[in-house]
Amino acid sequence: MIKPRILIVEDEADIRRFVRLALEKEGMNVFETATAEHARIDAASRKPDLFIVDLGLPDDDGKTLIRELRGWVSSPILVLSAREHETEKVEALDAGADDYLVKPFGVPELLARVRAQLRRSSIVSNGAAASSIVRFGDVTVDLATHEILRFGEAVHLTPIEFRLLSALIRGHGKVITHRQLLMEVWGPGYSERPHYIRIYMAQLRQKLEDDPSQPHHLITELQVGYRLSGLEISEGSTPPSNSTV
Repeated sequence: MIKPRILIVEDEADIRRFVRLALEKEGMNVFETATAEHARIDAASRKPDLFIVDLGLPDDDGKTLIRELRGWVSSPILVLSAREHETEKVEALDAGADDYLVKPFGVPELLARVRAQLRRSSIVSNGAAASSIVRFGDVTVDLATHEILRFGEAVHLTPIEFRLLSALIRGHGKVITHRQLLMEVWGPGYSERPHYIRIYMAQLRQKLEDDPSQPHHLITELQVGYRLSGLEISEGSTPPSNSTV
């Protein structure tokens, strides 16, 4: 079994060692560096399956590094930072990070987030994401035909509701910021209108969640954005064609 390759970009030696030991104990192949400059070199030479990046690097801002990496690598990027303000989280996610964990942190949570990102990355790299059929909970979505089923019954979504749901599905469970969703669903002219998302997300929850007030799948990340939890991708299957969006 091939060990996942993890690159830690962190200027504090004690934290690097702590994270490295935790990941190696899980059977992962870990590399580490203290600077953005060496991170760029390691990204090209070692081709990590996942990056763990601190934002406060000595030679560059971590968000700048993330933005550069995202221009040519598709591997997940997990931010590990003491910066806990929502603005920092939003900017890092907008720059291309897939997840954000605030210091101090617990090893179980770190490992869970790393495993989750590696699973999502594996789904994409194995080509399963090319399947048009996805499921979460009791909902089945055909992205090609725009058919939606819940408990086997047809569900009607408006075009905007479907585009919003599709954007969350394409995120494969990662947090998508308000700005990213507005740009993708409504376009550049709507990037400063987050109330649009709240309205349409509430409508999606009414149609797709058991309890819209306590959603299990369409999850809010406070002050940051939204993510879709529990996504499953099916290959070679087609849902009944008795619903139309």
